[in-house]
Parts: sequence; C-alpha cells; structure tokens
Amino acid sequence: MSLSKRAVKRKVADEHRQFQEKWETEYFFVEHRGTPTCLICTEKVAVYKEYNIRRHYSTRHAEEYIKYQGDERKNRVANLKKCLLRQQDLFKKAKKENEAAVEASYVVSEMIAKAGKPFKDGEFIKKCILLATSKVCPEKKGQFSNISLSANTVAERISDLSENIYDQLREKAKRFCAYSVALDESTDNTDTAQLAVYVRGVDDNFEVIEELLAVIPMRGQTTAQEIFCQLCGAIEDAGLSWKSFAGITTDGAPSMTGRKNGLVALVQRKLEEENVEEAIAMHCIIHQQALCGKCLRFDNVMSVVVKCINTIRSRGLKHRQFRAFLDEIESEYEDVLYFTKVRWLSRGNVLKRFFELRAEVKAFMEKDGMAVPVLSDPKWLMDLAFLVDITQELNVLNKKLQGQGQLVSAAYDNVRAFSTKLVLWKAHLSQTNLCHFPACKALMDVGTPFIVQDAAPVLQMELIDLQCNSELKAKFREVNGNADKLGNFLRELPPTFPELSRMFKRTMCLFGSTYLCEKLFSTMNFNKSKYRSRLTDEHLQATLRVSTVSSLKPNVSQLCERKRCQISGSKE
Repeated sequence: MSLSKRAVKRKVADEHRQFQEKWETEYFFVEHRGTPTCLICTEKVAVYKEYNIRRHYSTRHAEEYIKYQGDERKNRVANLKKCLLRQQDLFKKAKKENEAAVEASYVVSEMIAKAGKPFKDGEFIKKCILLATSKVCPEKKGQFSNISLSANTVAERISDLSENIYDQLREKAKRFCAYSVALDESTDNTDTAQLAVYVRGVDDNFEVIEELLAVIPMRGQTTAQEIFCQLCGAIEDAGLSWKSFAGITTDGAPSMTGRKNGLVALVQRKLEEENVEEAIAMHCIIHQQALCGKCLRFDNVMSVVVKCINTIRSRGLKHRQFRAFLDEIESEYEDVLYFTKVRWLSRGNVLKRFFELRAEVKAFMEKDGMAVPVLSDPKWLMDLAFLVDITQELNVLNKKLQGQGQLVSAAYDNVRAFSTKLVLWKAHLSQTNLCHFPACKALMDVGTPFIVQDAAPVLQMELIDLQCNSELKAKFREVNGNADKLGNFLRELPPTFPELSRMFKRTMCLFGSTYLCEKLFSTMNFNKSKYRSRLTDEHLQATLRVSTVSSLKPNVSQLCERKRCQISGSKE
C-alpha cells in the first residue's frame, strides 16, 4: 500500500503575476499602489489574475460600459484615471492640512508655555488668527479653523512636549559617564514647597547636557530625609546610575548641609552603600558671595540712604513732588530706587542711583524742611563713595557667577580675580590715599603656577606629560574658560591620559551654583500666580520644562504622527 504524498499548496507570490496593460481598456482596471483597482468603483482585487478581474467587470459594470468601444473607450479610461488621481490628491491634501493643523497647535502651545500665559489664551489666539485670516485670505479660513487650541488641548499639548523632552533626557542619561545635581526648594503661592532638581551630565565625547530633571511638590515636611527620598526617586525615574554620581550643589540651609543628617550626608552615605567614590559637595557660590557681601554693613551710610529714600517714596504726594523736581531741573534720572535685602543686586543699584542724585536729594530735603546734615559732610560722602564702588564690584562679580552652562573653573577664576583686585586696591589706597576702585581687566590672568606634587598620585605622571607637551599647552591656552572650546580640546586629548580625562569629566559636570533653580523659581512664581493658583503640579512641571531654556528641543513632527486633527472653537 503506497502512501500518497500531501500536495504542496502553491503560494500566489510564487507565481510572480504582473499587471497587464490590456486590462485597462478591456476591464477598466489600473495598477494603483501595487494593487489592481477598478476605475469605475475604485474597488480593489487582491490577486493579479485575469479571471478575477474579468469577473468583477462582467458582473458589475459590463452592461453599462459595453457601449464604449475604440477611441471612445480609451477616452473614458483616461478620464476615469484622472478622476482617480484627483481623488487621491484630495485625500493627500486633506491629510497634509490636518497634519499642519496639529503641528501648528503644538507650536502655539509651546509659545503659550514659554510666555507663561494661561492655557485658555489659546482660544483667544485662535479667534485673532481667524479674524486676521478673514481679512487677509478668506479662502484659507477653513484651514485655520481646524487648529485645535482649546484650554484642554493646549494643556495636553504642553504635557506631550514636556514628556518628549524628558524622554530625550532619559536617552541622553544612558550615555553619561559622570553627572551631578543642583537642587533647591521654594514655596509657591499656595504654600506648597516645590523642589527643583537640575542635572548636568558628561558623556564620552565630553558633551555637556544641562537639563531640568524634575519639579517635585512636597506637601508635607521638607526635612533632609524627605528631600533625599524625592531625589532618589527622580534619579531612578531618569534611569541615572549612582555609580556615575559625581557631585551635589545646594544652598547653605541646615537641612541640606547638616554634617550627620543633612541631605549631603545622606547622599554620601548612599554612595558608600553603593561602593561608589565620594561625591563633591558644593555650597552655591552665588549664595556664599551674597552672604559675604552682607558682612560689608556700613550702617552709618546705609541707614541714612534708606531713611532718605523711604521719606521720599513712602508718601504719594512727596514722591510726586520729588519726581516733578527732578523733571524741572532736567536730571539724568527720574527717581530713586527702593532697597530690598533679598535681591542680590539691590544694594549696589540703590547706592549708585543715590550717589548720582545726592545733590538733588539734598536740595529737595532742604526745600521740604527736612535737611540731612551728613549730605554735606565730606567724610560721610567719602564713605558713601567707597560703598558705591565696592558694591558695584560685588554686583559685577555676582553677574559673572550667573548664567547657564557655566563651568566650576570659570566661577573659581572670577572669584580669584576679585580677591586679587581687593589686594591691589588695598595697596593702591595705601599709596595714593584715594578712595576709588581701580579698573584691572588683566587680573584674570594673574595666578600661581600649578605644583604637580599637590595633585593626586594617579594624576602626577599624566600632568608631567601634559606640561611637557607644548602643542597641548598651546591649545589649552586658547580655551580661556570657554566650555565649548574646552570640550573640543578634551576630545582631542590622546588616550594616554585616561585619569585626566576621567577627572575632567567629573569636574565639567559640577554645578558651581543653584542659579538655575533660582531662575526656575522666578518662572514658577510668574506662571503660578494668584491668577493661576489652581494650576496642578503636573501642568506646572510640564510648563516649566517647556519654558526653560534647554539644549533639548521637543520633536514636534514625532508627536504629530500620534495625533489627528481635533477641531475646537467656533468657525466664525
């Protein structure tokens, strides 16, 4: 008994069937997007088989189209082909317009977030667009009406943009060789403590990424343990490894810098448990500079200045009279400035303005019957001039320490240059007995040569080789504290300097200050004001992530692929 072999089923793909041109005139079929398509009803046939195509034509359209023969039949086929192409173009145009509407919705939502405007302003913007369109190009009004800018849509778009930026940060974080964090907390207008955490990481190519990691609401206590738990959660959510943790920068609050139970101590303990090298803990250099500036009291000067300013500005009538007096004598300035202790540059600006208007203030006070005798005292005026000069230099230093992407080495150079200025000023004062601050622009280059023995043993041999390499030394001089130039220099560093490369990566990722956190809090107070106190924590974080200056830009085209055009609002 013989066993019959099972017949092998033949696949259509194996037959290599092709579309035949004669089917166009015989059966009104064309090949469209790789599939036989009927020109009459646009129905598709799955298989390139004449029997199937002939059956479709004979059963559906033969009775009506058998009358067309010869050239008339060819013309009919050509007209139907044009209709099919026109219909496809219409679909493509509609799809393109929908995609453009979604993209415009994302772009406008991003602008709303960056401007700190309420989400509902999107509807007002849409009304303005439609009104302008009806005057300029009425035929395009229908396209603009498809842009979805309702309050809910704008909030959703901003959340999508924020998530896209965060996803990019997570991808970048996978390549970090070293990273550090800067964090600070402040309360919003609803008395909710908001913890701002920034991260700066460096990869193998010495590319520095500085981004907002998280804005975390803390509704309970703000103890070091609570902040540490939130920091650990933010680091884990971003996919960062504790093995690459290099530094932490905070302000000088006890909950941050406590020796046993402060945040820095808890972080160091965590690194010890992970068997990781100890992190570099830094106290914000701007905060230190502001604290040191407060030691310069000169109460005999400040008390008189503040009293005169408050006397002028505390009452509306007297303030108007003073402004009118300055306008009458054609003074360079229109008013004096209020003094605010919490603002970094306030004292220097107030003193400079008061010094410039000292003669006008004296004349006005005497005219008002409230003469200030010390305004005529040369010794007091000398103290005032000294305080103006020194506070102006402190303000200049403060501005140099601010800024995004600033390296720790640059901040150190600025502080060292300021210290050198003080030494030279003291010598200048003792020689000439003049109370004036000298201008010394070349002091940035003043410094002592580096001693190799002071470095760690693992770095000493590489430092010696580096100092002996005249070509590398020449290239390094061109860096001059510029982060981009330093990155280019380090990328060209030969592989014979592994420890130096590692040390540079850990140093480049350090934050010198919590400037970015302070800047973020200013943006936060502008967004979550008394007029937007119901802004949720999720929307607040999304708005801040989109509105802050960032090297990562949201990929709008990628987001548009996931969305469809959503029509909202009126179409007037």
